[in-house]
Amino acid sequence: MRKAVFPGSFDPITLGHIDIIERSLPLFDEIVIAIGVNADKKYMFSLEERIRFIEETFKYEDKITVISYEGLTIDLCKRLEADFILRGLRNPADFEFEKAIAHTNRILSKIDTVFLLTAANTSFISSSIVRDVIRNGGDYTVLVPESVRLKK
Repeated sequence: MRKAVFPGSFDPITLGHIDIIERSLPLFDEIVIAIGVNADKKYMFSLEERIRFIEETFKYEDKITVISYEGLTIDLCKRLEADFILRGLRNPADFEFEKAIAHTNRILSKIDTVFLLTAANTSFISSSIVRDVIRNGGDYTVLVPESVRLKK
């Protein structure tokens, strides 16, 4: 069984995240969307809202589960018996950052990271951009799934 963990804060989930998740479905038997919790970080959306956004978006997909976690992603992978970490890459800066983490994770745990490039039409979207658009009253609805649009 090929199980992958897709970690992130998902504050909120975006169409870029959705693209990566949907394109990874044929690659894995199970995908665990893992919302990392960092006590030092200020989130726009509560953990409960972020979980609800994702669960609503993927309510018809049996291969996806949504959880929250604290600590190292590799420790979560070991607990879940996941063999892969799934990450999306939008640009060269993402690659350099994610490459360093992937190498570290591989040394510490033997867990491989699978990278998917975001689609050209979503590669500019980030959760921080969405939050900025929301804060400033802009139309963020073209950047997020329906589940997020219904909430805010």
